[in-house]
Amino acid sequence: MQFPESWLREFCDPPLSSAELAETLTMAGLEVEARRPVAPPFTGVVAALVLSVEQHPNADRLKVCRVDVGSGAPLTVVCGAPNVEPGIKVPCALVGAALPAAEEGAPPFVIKLGKLRGVESQGMLCSARELRLSSDDSGLLVLASDAPIGGDLRAHLGLDDMLFSLKLTPNLAHCLSVFGVARELAALTGAELKRPRLAPIAVTEDARLPVRIDAPDLCGRFSGRVVRGVNARALTPEWMIRRLERCGQRSIGPLIDISNYVMFESGQASHVFDLDKLRGGLEVRWGRPGESLELLNGSRVEVDQDVGVIADGEGLESLAGIMGGQATAVDLATRNVYIEAAFWRPEAIAGRARRFRLATEASHRFERGVDPARTVEHVERLTELVLQICGGQAGPIDDHVGLLPSRLPVSLRVARAARVIGMPVTQAQCAEAFRRLRFEFVEGEGMIAVTPPSWRFDLQGEEDLIEEVIRILGYSRLPDVAPVSTVEPRLPPKRQQAINRLQDTLVGLDYQETINFSFVEERWELELCGNADPIRLLNPIAAPLAVMRSSLMGSLLGVLRVNIARKAARVRVFEMGRVFRRNAAATDNDRSVAGIDEVRRIAGLAYGPLDGLQWATPERAVDFFDCKGDVEALLEPLIARFVAAEHPAFHPGRSARIEIDGRVVGWLGELHPKWRQSYDLPKAPILFELDVDSLTEAALPLYLPTPKRQAVQRDVALVIGEHVTFEALRSALLAAAKGSIVRGATLFDVYRPASTAADRTSAERSMAVRLEMFDDESTLTDERIEAAVGALIDRLIAERVVLRLRG
Repeated sequence: MQFPESWLREFCDPPLSSAELAETLTMAGLEVEARRPVAPPFTGVVAALVLSVEQHPNADRLKVCRVDVGSGAPLTVVCGAPNVEPGIKVPCALVGAALPAAEEGAPPFVIKLGKLRGVESQGMLCSARELRLSSDDSGLLVLASDAPIGGDLRAHLGLDDMLFSLKLTPNLAHCLSVFGVARELAALTGAELKRPRLAPIAVTEDARLPVRIDAPDLCGRFSGRVVRGVNARALTPEWMIRRLERCGQRSIGPLIDISNYVMFESGQASHVFDLDKLRGGLEVRWGRPGESLELLNGSRVEVDQDVGVIADGEGLESLAGIMGGQATAVDLATRNVYIEAAFWRPEAIAGRARRFRLATEASHRFERGVDPARTVEHVERLTELVLQICGGQAGPIDDHVGLLPSRLPVSLRVARAARVIGMPVTQAQCAEAFRRLRFEFVEGEGMIAVTPPSWRFDLQGEEDLIEEVIRILGYSRLPDVAPVSTVEPRLPPKRQQAINRLQDTLVGLDYQETINFSFVEERWELELCGNADPIRLLNPIAAPLAVMRSSLMGSLLGVLRVNIARKAARVRVFEMGRVFRRNAAATDNDRSVAGIDEVRRIAGLAYGPLDGLQWATPERAVDFFDCKGDVEALLEPLIARFVAAEHPAFHPGRSARIEIDGRVVGWLGELHPKWRQSYDLPKAPILFELDVDSLTEAALPLYLPTPKRQAVQRDVALVIGEHVTFEALRSALLAAAKGSIVRGATLFDVYRPASTAADRTSAERSMAVRLEMFDDESTLTDERIEAAVGALIDRLIAERVVLRLRG
């Protein structure tokens, strides 16, 4: 929220400097994010009256102006602005004036006496852009008719005023107005709070507009009145335009400007209907499926039973608490209006604006809660300004009160407040804090029961009251006390250690970590995951990022494409993050949403040469088995099985399902050729993805003593069928060797005769396997070794896993 300091001081003016005032607000939780002057420094600029304008004798686009700057004799100024004409008042930079530089850090622009095409110019008439007041350079900045001739422009326009930008947390909705901030400032400093003066409005018109509230859970209060005979072509006063601009709101027209001005002043958003465009009375209700409304911004939205609306006898006229409709908008031809101020229940407005991709000042306030007790006062203030600026005759106020929020007392235990705050606090200090905040309360023995005021929706528990006490007392009063509890070093849980180890391992394997959005292109889900029904976002930040990801592989491919576009030849990246899958059995609780599982995954991608630029080994591209080794290193000490299987993202025959103890924990494979071509990749990357939770359940390492005897190795060449995988051979071999001296088997060579390459279905191949044998009880002899190997081979041949020994 942004506002000028001078407006704040009209309501509360403590004896503090601008910097001290900002510090006071920040230390009370109202963070002043920025504080800057309305305009950058400049000197020597005054308000001038243009007396005459003549064409320049030597230039078609220049004019020679005589201007009165209040110094006696008029000055001659050469000007090229298209809007210069006699009788207007404009800024004039006198000779010697220093104007803001065009670029930050550059020296100021000094006005000198000079000649333009042969005519002497004794100054410079300025636009708003030349004074750095705005980006408008269409012509001179025309001042109001009451600008004093020769008066300093900074003083006349209040350009030394400071703009405060507040960064408010959602619980500070009562500070979304200048008066709301002033109310807090008065409580913090003890300075007087001056409420806006509001004279009673004389009712000179009997007209009323029928209003019916059919949704008490939507609207708690609806106040409004008819004003006839307004002049919509009236000019918004300069002072109002100036304040709106300094709040970040441009001037639109007098009726809309008044509504916006009072919203910034008091925090209550309102709406002004063109009464003559309404067809019958107003009905406040929930929307109905199939209804639609064209909004003030020109977009058309469709509503349903979850969206609040205001309708007349023939259709919708406004989105409740969000934005009005185009059909009943005021314009220059408007003569009669209906001014409305309502209290919309926060829970009925929250999320509706985002659903329609809208972000309005009204919805920002209503979804956090506005004061339901001041709707009538708000209508009175609006009417006062409308009559003052646009004229007209006001009718009586109709105030429809429905279901208002209950204001239940909240109790504060003084002893607990002192314990939570961390310093002694008396009951008198607590009561004084609540008194300064204008809270109603009842005191008891060691306890204070506070009834939250109508403008505070955040006071719901004892902790909220404790926060108010220390805010008013001042955080600076908190003592610097060393902790009295003992500090015991504790190791992080084994689960957390495992997660960190996974990341560290991949970094050690030359992978770089990336972080990507959890929402991805729908195409990735369908093509890479086979997910035809992804979880869709109601309000995506961009059209392509429309669904929640169920895999990390799409995100990594996106990173790869960015790197390739920047001429990266070798890419190693990984990501650890959550993926989202539909699961009807998932329940709704603090950590999950009904029907959706959130699973943590870790995925990696390797592309390009196996090694970086080097001379020791011939260059070759990374392949499936390189990444298989990386995955095995990542899983250590767990032992995984890599089972040949097909996956939508991977090349058939070059992908594997990763299993641990019979459970599927991930996938590894080379990207499918059609996706490589579709994503414009010169070469196919290798990807893997693993379930993190399955990898963090490893048992603690078991340490064994150093063996007393040496292991023995024997190499055997086994002839097997082409259809038998090494994984199947290894499993059968270890099962057959169970209980014997054979402890392990390692494949180190594969031989396939060239004559069998044409017919793989009936072909044979030879696998050279190194067997490791060990007995810790006694020394192995050649007889035991040969007997164990022979028995093992005989069993494999009998089970038809191995055809015969080779050689």
